Amino acid sequence: MASGASGRVFFLDGLRGVAIIFMVVNHTARWWLDLSVGWPRYHIIYLTLPLSAPLFLFLVGFCLPLSYLNSTVARGESFGQVALRYLRRGALLVPLNWLLTLLVFPEDPLFGGEVLQTIGLSIVGLTPILPFLSRRSARALLLALALGCYATFNLALPSLRAWLAGHPVISEVWFTGFPPWPWFAFPLLGAVLGWVWADAHRKGTDDRAFFSAMLGAGVVCLAAFLPLELWLGSAPLHYSSRRDLVLNRHWNPGAVTCLFILGYIFTVLPLVHYLMEVRRYRPRWLAILGQNALMLYFVHQIIALTLVRQRVGVLFSSWWLYVLANVTLIALLVGLGWVWPEIKRRARQLAAPRGETGAPVARL
Repeated sequence: MASGASGRVFFLDGLRGVAIIFMVVNHTARWWLDLSVGWPRYHIIYLTLPLSAPLFLFLVGFCLPLSYLNSTVARGESFGQVALRYLRRGALLVPLNWLLTLLVFPEDPLFGGEVLQTIGLSIVGLTPILPFLSRRSARALLLALALGCYATFNLALPSLRAWLAGHPVISEVWFTGFPPWPWFAFPLLGAVLGWVWADAHRKGTDDRAFFSAMLGAGVVCLAAFLPLELWLGSAPLHYSSRRDLVLNRHWNPGAVTCLFILGYIFTVLPLVHYLMEVRRYRPRWLAILGQNALMLYFVHQIIALTLVRQRVGVLFSSWWLYVLANVTLIALLVGLGWVWPEIKRRARQLAAPRGETGAPVARL
């Protein structure tokens, strides 16, 4: 696998870039489009949501085994050293989520589980199981656990709604945004598949068999999704949340939507891998978005909602202006991502004790 001098894997950065683009479009459709544009606004919001957050959560699990094997096998670090680093990283994301809520969504529950918090908790939850992923039986058990995490939530939803009505604190903290139950299923699935790929890649096995199988699974999921969606839906409410699992006015995917999400994830991973690793088509701007996804996830919401929508009052009824504004925003985010490493370097120099500015700083 070709990677840059930093040791990053190009296609994983590209996938994060894809996810952040869809997340930007999802948020700007919510905040910038006037209701007068009609149903297309709703469909953009609904269709881009499964294309962004689930991919981020899946990639959390998919990337962790690669990082773990590089640290323990290639660099000889102990599990304790690696686990401490991962747990610290995951725990840091939780208060960052609270800070974002405080800055951008002050009317929402402060400790509500938005996607950044769920990513942090997923890293914490996956860390103890990493050593067991080398066992095929453990991977099979974790796949069953991922399926059970989703299936039990689906079955428990009616009772859960009634129970949470009498437990408002638990409801706000653990069942708003992207609650770990059922969303932890996606990082679990990603961890199992990520281990299979990372271990085979480390041993020099050809990647084509793995990604061909994944692409086949994606096509099967999409082929099953489309007729089910057309059979169950009715225009103009095709591709709507009516059959999904809504709790506390927050969206969780229903069974048919999960087919769409899995089909998309299993298809986009092989395609991006083929383009960026086999064909060597590596748009620098997409890699910049992916490499700085955490910062851009945080910043784009401040720009799009707090500054553009709330302070300036922008609201589009023209599709051309909306598209132009999105292109401008993404270009701005690419620019921010390009200068971000230099900003971090200078900040570390200022924060370092005198005489130690040249000391190396470990990256999370």
